[in-house]
Amino acid sequence: MTLRKLPLILFLWILCAFAAHAQTTTLSDVRGRQVRLELPAKRVALGFYFEDYLAISGEQGWGNVVGISRDAWKVWRPDSWRLYVARMPALARLADFGEVEAMSFSVEKLIELKPDVLVLADWQFQGLGSEVERIGAAGIPIVVVDYNAQKLESHLASTTLLGAIAGKPERARAINKDYRDAIAQIRQRLERADLPQPRVYAEFGNKGPAEYGFTYGKNMWGAMIEQAGGVNIAKPFVEWWGPINPEQILAARPDVVLISGTETSKNPSAMRMGQGVARKDAAARLAGYAMRAGWDSLPAVKGRRIYGVYQGASRTQADYTMVQYLAKVLYPGLFDDIDPERNYLEFYRKYLPVVPQGTFMTDLAALR
Repeated sequence: MTLRKLPLILFLWILCAFAAHAQTTTLSDVRGRQVRLELPAKRVALGFYFEDYLAISGEQGWGNVVGISRDAWKVWRPDSWRLYVARMPALARLADFGEVEAMSFSVEKLIELKPDVLVLADWQFQGLGSEVERIGAAGIPIVVVDYNAQKLESHLASTTLLGAIAGKPERARAINKDYRDAIAQIRQRLERADLPQPRVYAEFGNKGPAEYGFTYGKNMWGAMIEQAGGVNIAKPFVEWWGPINPEQILAARPDVVLISGTETSKNPSAMRMGQGVARKDAAARLAGYAMRAGWDSLPAVKGRRIYGVYQGASRTQADYTMVQYLAKVLYPGLFDDIDPERNYLEFYRKYLPVVPQGTFMTDLAALR
């Protein structure tokens, strides 16, 4: 072999090695769409579910992410964003292609990034409407995942899809096992106990006690209430999420009330939960909801069964810990051996590069 031939042979070897690792594959996403793309993806655009992708890809694999819908992280969960930027400074410099709900999504900016794949939440895919066709025409495959539905099947399928895209199927399987086992444990205990189902009302407390925020029907906290063995009083009135007539809450007489919150403090009376939120502050804000007109007649208020939960911990791979918490407060004594908040933080220790500090679940007892 002459030295002159070595560069060509080396080039061919590298080309074959790359081809052996990158394979054209057809994935079936959560909408049943058949998506053809090369896996693992080398240039990924993420619309949502950022921590979920990072939990699978790891920090090194996150380097393949070329753009995100930044507001869905930085604005919705500002303290979480700052925590990750402190650990991963490059995150702050990552390209932003806009956000669907804020109507700032830019197909042009997305195309400029030349991603191998765009990962969207199902609600984002639906919200984009005809823009989906423009993205497809630009040769960008879209894979739809869905943790918002809070269905076991869609959770597992979404994690499997992210594992395929990131080239980390083993890690995805481990996360799915944790989720499947936790939900199965709850179901088995509830079936054995065969207790009356408590009535539950859930509300996103971003507007504060003076104004009623969104409640949930089939998805998110509504679906999680059912996973935890409760009866969601809003389901007959709200299909997905939206407002409910306060009189319907009084008429339904919930046994348990859940108020969710995030770290944001734009509204000074809003429910605050999450990274950097002190437990007493969260409990004090929670107490304000018990003072609503007519609520003193509710069984939930009379029994002090009002609970605060972290909105950012719903619709994620770790939200089985929130289902654990709901089951624990819905059925006192049945889940005493389970520590949901510890399990939530353990998920971070196991799969993510940061561990948040704050309040993710609370009750009125924290005021004492």
